[in-house]
Amino acid sequence: MSNPLIAIVGRPNVGKSTLFNKIAGRKISITENRPGVTRDRLYADAVWRGKKFTVIDTGGIELKSEDTMWREILRQADLAIDMAQVILLMVDGKEELASSDYDVADKLRRCGKPVILVVNKVDNYSPDKLFEYYALGLGEPFAVSAEHSQGIGDVLDEAVSYFESGDSEESDRLKIAVVGKPNAGKSSLVNRLLGAERSIVTDMAGTTRDAIDTPFEYDGKKYTLIDTAGIRKKKNVSDDVEYYSVMRALDAVRRADVCLLVVDSAEGLTEQDVKIIGYVHEQGKPSVIVMNKWDLIEKDTKTINKFEEKLRSELRFMDYYKSLYISAKTGQRTEKIFKLVQEVYAHANFRVSTGTLNDLILDAVRTNEPASYNGRRLKIYYCTQPSVCPPTFVLSVNDEMLMHFSYKRYLENVLRRSFDFSGTPIRLIARTRGENEDGLM
Repeated sequence: MSNPLIAIVGRPNVGKSTLFNKIAGRKISITENRPGVTRDRLYADAVWRGKKFTVIDTGGIELKSEDTMWREILRQADLAIDMAQVILLMVDGKEELASSDYDVADKLRRCGKPVILVVNKVDNYSPDKLFEYYALGLGEPFAVSAEHSQGIGDVLDEAVSYFESGDSEESDRLKIAVVGKPNAGKSSLVNRLLGAERSIVTDMAGTTRDAIDTPFEYDGKKYTLIDTAGIRKKKNVSDDVEYYSVMRALDAVRRADVCLLVVDSAEGLTEQDVKIIGYVHEQGKPSVIVMNKWDLIEKDTKTINKFEEKLRSELRFMDYYKSLYISAKTGQRTEKIFKLVQEVYAHANFRVSTGTLNDLILDAVRTNEPASYNGRRLKIYYCTQPSVCPPTFVLSVNDEMLMHFSYKRYLENVLRRSFDFSGTPIRLIARTRGENEDGLM
């Protein structure tokens, strides 16, 4: 199911992005020695002691500033704090505590969540260096040097200790996020699926301001349905509350198991619809494209074919899509949604045995050998599937730089022809291995 979240917060220039990059295992955040560099929240998935989680980097918090930029950064940090299960408050161990450190600590003490105090830039640890930080009232401080990767393990040990074991009732529920543009009929669909007036439905765009979770059961199976605010183009997002709503909708996609991508059939597939669908694809989520308001369309025997042709043309990047034409208002075909949800989720969880997988790749390579580049040819040694959701396949090769995107696409098509991965993205990753070993070729 969805990963627990760890948010890194603190005033500007204390090393939050450096810590984020170390935990993520790669350089994602821009680290620069001036405040305000990290403005948007950044995410990265990580694993520690066998526990998966998502770490969120935030911009520096200046609670008392009235500057527009700092107000925007604070809003995003507030959202990260609101969503996180564990919060890391970072302070600068080379400077005396600032009034803003006390302000942020006071704010976090009242949030009701576990807060771990991280004192950064402590290169030579001794207990007396941390004495003053107890004044923040957040318990025992942890000394780290993010730049030199010192002490981070102790912080993560403490952080993951707060995660639930995963055997709760909520973890057994399939989370379905209903996403799309404003006024596409998302709330009407949620109401139809729940059989109750769960969300306010009007013709005015933007009625749903938050991501609303509703647990329920259907046909003996447990679900959580997430009704989200419509996702607008950035230039159309001016209202603070709506800004919050859009960010929550995007976060709902990240924590969902399956996404229902609601499109207004009467308006047709738009550029913004494609962007939203692309975001779900990038997040590796199985999905169903729900063409809503089908009752408003004048139809003939070729109408669905014309709509499908438009989808295939605009969604070439995810030709695995599953579509369904419904009317949330009349209930037309809505009874098929849960069957499709279960289907695409099963496809996202499908595993191929290593033996079958390597036989398939061997046949594919024999049928169509990789092209040579600068006198060198790609060799594939073996293939494994280490994970699902989305199904991920790792190819051990002589040089990953020789894996051309067109050949990777060819192998993906081979996998899709052999196994039903409709409705879910799959990932192919090439990793370099020693060149003296024999390949499958």
